Amino acid sequence: MSSDQGFADSTSSEGRYRLLVDAITDYAIYMLDPTGIISNWNSGAQRLKGYRADEIVGQHFSRFYTPEDRDAGVPEEALRTARTQGKFEWEGWQLRKNGERFWAHVVIDPIWAASGELLGFAKITRDLTERQIAAKELRQSEEQFRLLVQSVTDYAIYRLDETGHVVSWNAGAERIKGYAPEEIIGQHFSRFYTQEDRAAGGPERALAIAREEGRFAAEGWRQRKDGTRFRASVVIDPIRDESGAIVGFAKITRDVTEREEVQRKLDEAREALFQSQKMEAIGQLTGGVAHDFNNLLMAIQSSLALLEKRVPSDPQLHRLIDNAMQGTLRGAALTQRMLAFARRQDLTFEAIDIPALVRNMSDLLERTLGPSYSISLQFPLSLPQVLADANQLEMALLNLAVNARDAMPDGGTIAITARQERVKPGVIDKLEPGSYVTLAVIDTGTGMDARTLAHATEPFFTTKGVGKGTGLGLSMIHGLAEQMGGRLVLQSAPGEGTTAELWLPAVPTAVAPSETAPVAAAPAPSPTAAMKILVVDDDGLVLMNTVALLEDLGHGVIEAGNGRDALALLQSCGDLDLIITDQAMPHMTGVQFAEQALALRPGIPIILATGYGELPADAPASLRKLGKPFSQRDLADALAQAVNALV
Repeated sequence: MSSDQGFADSTSSEGRYRLLVDAITDYAIYMLDPTGIISNWNSGAQRLKGYRADEIVGQHFSRFYTPEDRDAGVPEEALRTARTQGKFEWEGWQLRKNGERFWAHVVIDPIWAASGELLGFAKITRDLTERQIAAKELRQSEEQFRLLVQSVTDYAIYRLDETGHVVSWNAGAERIKGYAPEEIIGQHFSRFYTQEDRAAGGPERALAIAREEGRFAAEGWRQRKDGTRFRASVVIDPIRDESGAIVGFAKITRDVTEREEVQRKLDEAREALFQSQKMEAIGQLTGGVAHDFNNLLMAIQSSLALLEKRVPSDPQLHRLIDNAMQGTLRGAALTQRMLAFARRQDLTFEAIDIPALVRNMSDLLERTLGPSYSISLQFPLSLPQVLADANQLEMALLNLAVNARDAMPDGGTIAITARQERVKPGVIDKLEPGSYVTLAVIDTGTGMDARTLAHATEPFFTTKGVGKGTGLGLSMIHGLAEQMGGRLVLQSAPGEGTTAELWLPAVPTAVAPSETAPVAAAPAPSPTAAMKILVVDDDGLVLMNTVALLEDLGHGVIEAGNGRDALALLQSCGDLDLIITDQAMPHMTGVQFAEQALALRPGIPIILATGYGELPADAPASLRKLGKPFSQRDLADALAQAVNALV
């Protein structure tokens, strides 16, 4: 408030009132004299409009209005309305001191003396810019949705109230059924049914099923305005309010009289697109979970490794540490399955002879499946090789065989077959045209219904009992197949068994197995001399344990929790021999940090520690990868290789 008015003693009623008003910062609360001149000013007004009290008291309040509103006489009309009607309320654009516009809600009330004389006006302003923007975006969204629905002409899309009366009507409904909106809105939707269906209670049953089961879908004969009949595919979904109460129904009708086959293909394509988008989203989520899980395993594994060096020579303690370490290794294997589903694990591609690979696994398969199951191998005399990762393919085949065994609890025969297929453009979703080898595992077990089949490749979905499966087997195979350029196809029905097919790209020309002598394993890298190493990781546990592992190896370490801090250290610290950085960090990824670090320190070795299998495509060529979770030996090997690469 203005200093020339002063405040009453803070203990008085008036003083306390003024202190209260001045303490309000979310509202601009101030007084105008009868002509609109500002006579006082609270802290909320200063915050919203940018003027200090000594800058604005004595000025006309019209300066807050935009030029166009001033030209239109809005300030004068506001005072006139408040004076004659007892209140003025308005929303519109107003100006701050710096010229910036904000959306304001304004209330002006007249202040009258006991004698009836107008003393001035009380003006309250609130900044509703964020609400205005949100409301505008909502209106745009609603308008776009309305235009979208209205522009659809192949579908009748309209809404019913809770009793079945038509509330809205799109252009497709008018085209298919023949009624203009003004002819049908307010009428009961039962008029679209045939006389026999109405007599049998079809409309009422449709709404009852939608209400009780959450959806009604059917095909049947319907009537147009002119009385002609057409074959309709109908879907009715309940519309619920925030409390869950049904407030109406959404009804979609499609004329399938002559295009049932086209409609079937369209539905299949739509479902395939939805499934693809859903699986992609789940894959992204799974990859992120695996990354975070790898960080946790990294902290546990490295802590155990360091702890094992420091505990007394007590066999019991070492057994417990070994058990914990085995647990981390099993956890790492689990994350590899998750990363396989997300298509983010390392693969080593080579030409593989499918019949030879399966026959070499036959003993392992027989031991794994048990004596109650026999394996039937059926391969053509000539079959192209496939381009795949042999180890991952063996794991996938073993998983499929175990699933087939579990589907036949009383024993049986599992058939493993292979055949060559040629895929034409656009025939099979997600498969490029070309030659493929289809490796199939076939059982005669319980089979899967359509719902189970639709979810079978989702991570953590399983029909097995608690403790009998992770729900990652098929999802891992699904991701692996796509990463190898193929796909997993499941065919099943209740009581008819399941056929799981792996479609893998065929090698254009057969590649004979190498007859050269096996290459001897590379010798373990020799220990490196003590170095000064910068470690960058946003996970505090991983950062602390990586530093501990390096210091245990005799290296000096400086640490940073993100790329920005690490770049600052690079600019300020002296000698530095090597950098180890995480990849998934906020604000700056490991690859982005590495590019800037190489610009500051050209040629410095950089190791990217990541749980993902492949380096990003934009990674510098000199960047070396260290997979998480890593042991102290893995870390020492990575350091030696990075240093040796400089020699």
